[in-house]
Amino acid sequence: MEIGMKFRQSRMVTEDVTAASFGEGLMPVLATPYLVAFLEDTAAACVEGELPDTQITLGTAVNIRHLSATPVGMTVTCEAELIEIDRRRLNFAVRAWDETGLVSEGTQERFIVDKARFIEKTYAKLGGRE
Repeated sequence: MEIGMKFRQSRMVTEDVTAASFGEGLMPVLATPYLVAFLEDTAAACVEGELPDTQITLGTAVNIRHLSATPVGMTVTCEAELIEIDRRRLNFAVRAWDETGLVSEGTQERFIVDKARFIEKTYAKLGGRE
């Protein structure tokens, strides 16, 4: 894993990822919650192949601007670039664009965690509940 690594992926905007489908008004355009998830997925995929099978990255912070609406039928491309490594904390520059230009830009922070330990710690929260 090294600073400067990049990963890019594209997806078509369909009705199920629009603001209308997320209950954000009736607009048939790419929903911000879906855009955030797509950017996070891109950052995770950027380093996924560099981790052992026992580890995963989890998103802990997102700071983006959604600059332009993308209609159903257009393709959105997201790119993540690893810009900082601080032990288990990874910071990415993320951006997205459609066929007409920039759609979003910002940063995404992820932490490397042990899968089994994370699940164990998370589900320990249920202990003592009836």
